[in-house]
Amino acid sequence: MKRLITTIKNIFSIEELRSRIVTTLLLLLVFRLGSFVVLPGIDPARLTGKATGVLGILDTFLGGAFSNASIFALGIMPYISASIVIQLLTFALPPFQKLQKEGESGRKKLNQYTRILTVLVTFVQSIAYLTTTIPAEAIIINPAFFRISAIIILVAGTLFCMWLGEKITDKGIGNGISMLIMIGIVSRLIPALFIEGSAKSGPKFLLFIVELAVLYFIIMGVVLLTQAVRRIPVQYARQVIGNKVYGGQRQYIPIKLNTSGVMPIIFAQTLMFLPSLAASPFTDKSEFAANINAVFADYTSWQYSTLFGVLIIVLTFFYTAIAIDPKGISDNMKQNNSFIPGVKPGDLTTEYIDSVLSKITLPGALFLVLIAILPSIASRFGVGRELAQFFGGTSLLIMVGVVLDTLQQVESYLLMRKYEGLMQTGKVRGRSDISGDVVAA
Repeated sequence: MKRLITTIKNIFSIEELRSRIVTTLLLLLVFRLGSFVVLPGIDPARLTGKATGVLGILDTFLGGAFSNASIFALGIMPYISASIVIQLLTFALPPFQKLQKEGESGRKKLNQYTRILTVLVTFVQSIAYLTTTIPAEAIIINPAFFRISAIIILVAGTLFCMWLGEKITDKGIGNGISMLIMIGIVSRLIPALFIEGSAKSGPKFLLFIVELAVLYFIIMGVVLLTQAVRRIPVQYARQVIGNKVYGGQRQYIPIKLNTSGVMPIIFAQTLMFLPSLAASPFTDKSEFAANINAVFADYTSWQYSTLFGVLIIVLTFFYTAIAIDPKGISDNMKQNNSFIPGVKPGDLTTEYIDSVLSKITLPGALFLVLIAILPSIASRFGVGRELAQFFGGTSLLIMVGVVLDTLQQVESYLLMRKYEGLMQTGKVRGRSDISGDVVAA
């Protein structure tokens, strides 16, 4: 405890770090306050309530802004969708690949394309949101005027959230876009704990303590999954230039056990919405369609969990394949006059890296499947649905990833000022991003 207090004092004794933390907290406060400002022309009392299914997951990311019909109802999610599309295009289309290799100028152009695509995605999503989510009886002004004004406000709200995220990244601490998602998730965690504690008061309170203990160990497991790295040794050849010897050092290529991050779960959850959506128009005419709709609308069913797990494994291999290029790594090593001990440069190095990647991707995918279906397992064991969603899945992976990333930045500030870091042993390793892990800001 004494060391913790000393570390906190050290953090706030660094003026730049203190300023960044305060700026981050203020900008997050603005984001949370905006989540409670309802769109003009809506009677909040007539809204249908909490969103469910995939929309419920989206509502969790936005801290309830989606179900509240707030000015931030779409939040930062259209920007994340646009970022993912641009990121995939950099792997698929040569013009985007060329921009990615142009350094800072190329990155600025990609960011500009992302912003333009964000406006288009927000416009389409706002129309769908107003059409399918807002009940007609909740609109208390002229419907046509409401829809036009609401679309403008929703687009402006998303752009403002994007600006907040960029400001947090530039002036604050941590990845701004990821921080906005995390604060929305955390805002739902605290009420979930109170609801679960109230439901298990009295003789059942011991069960609540057990649930918290299990949640703690699950979080530790997710930290291990996020931090786990397979290091491939790389030897640099020695070069004698004049009277000096250069190179000869041994370094490592770190390949994460979970290279794909949270993306397979996000894509799989989106695809799991399709069976129920396809069957819903035929539920009145077909018993089979009614059963399909019922099974895939319930995330605790074994059919849902099985298909969900298969999709996650497939998408993990797919995303890892486009995220890491063994051939590119091999070529870079050859250009830098380095090699893997015991492996010949060229094609054999490419095959070796690909083999290592394949061996660690499967256990990483299986671990990701376990994390993804833990909420349904927790629900079957009596954990309330509000708290069960934090026993795994996207929410927990995002929270852990963002916290580790933020701690890494705080650690670097402390070490630069020659203070002790946050950890007595080793370094705090964060993630590279949240579209790796939900979005690259």
